[in-house]
Amino acid sequence: MRIVGVNIPDNKMIEIALTYVHGVGRVSARDILTKAKIAYDKHAKDLSADEVNVLKKILEKEYRVEGELRQIVRQNISRLKDIQSYRGTRHSRNLPARGQRTKSNSRTVRGNVRRTAGSGKRKVELK
Repeated sequence: MRIVGVNIPDNKMIEIALTYVHGVGRVSARDILTKAKIAYDKHAKDLSADEVNVLKKILEKEYRVEGELRQIVRQNISRLKDIQSYRGTRHSRNLPARGQRTKSNSRTVRGNVRRTAGSGKRKVELK
């Protein structure tokens, strides 16, 4: 089954299956199912064609999902980069933008990859 351009898994409950759509989490999935008057514990493969159409209409009218949401997020990030805010510069450097520490974490992003932690002393060969 396809909803808003996303393949929904058939073997999962519809509440979980809706979260495969970008922009729909557990809470919004429950809201959508309440508006569509569909049981939360129903499997996706058990939905009728009418129920699928109701879900599609609700998602298209009331929620920003998939391509539209991704475009909005991309525009917001580019706006931050253009005004050269702190968050924008962190995004442009591919560093954490929300205050995470970078001394010990995000080393792979910074290019500071250490293979193994040694004692720091070089081993002298015995003759």
